[in-house]
Amino acid sequence: MLQINNFKKSYNHHIILQIDDFTSIPGIYWVRGINGSGKSTLLKTIAGLTPYEGTIILNKQLNIKKQSVTYRSAVNFAEAEPIFPEFLTGLELIQLFKSAKNAPPQQEISYVESMHMTSYVNDPVSTYSSGMLKKLSLVLAFMGRPACILLDEPLTTLDIESLPILYSWIASQHQQHGTMFLLSSHQAFEGEILPNVREIVVEHTTIRHSS
Repeated sequence: MLQINNFKKSYNHHIILQIDDFTSIPGIYWVRGINGSGKSTLLKTIAGLTPYEGTIILNKQLNIKKQSVTYRSAVNFAEAEPIFPEFLTGLELIQLFKSAKNAPPQQEISYVESMHMTSYVNDPVSTYSSGMLKKLSLVLAFMGRPACILLDEPLTTLDIESLPILYSWIASQHQQHGTMFLLSSHQAFEGEILPNVREIVVEHTTIRHSS
């Protein structure tokens, strides 16, 4: 469950988002809105990367401001356009994230293999294409046992063959572990492959559940 109360985020004294009271039960959510509506700002704030006014609480007990370390360990985030230290290999980044998230041994293997990354995961990320970087960022977002995974534009630069693989990751993670997902995208998600997706609409500097 995600609870947001008395929330306000401004840039240069201009309000980008203002949310008085919003609660979402565990599930898979498509965060929908036009360009510049605040989708990425919302996800980055929930991820604990952007300061804000107000309160964000996960699962009725983790307050991002009061239990910041525990909260961040329970929330994983993949940016729309990921940037990583170019001198590190994909595998080295995976190992770093596994350590930070206390991930189970060899958890990454099935993800790397299913996304067909084994041929380059040991190469420096400076050699990666945008699609390869996207796949790596998605693998990192699934490391550990997060209560909530935030994926900003996860479909961008991802090849068509990889879409059903990502959908299967999301569905399996949610079904087996009850993980909550917030996914922002300009594209609609495939209902047959990823069923029961709810919508959160970002508009007019606030958010609401889609009717």
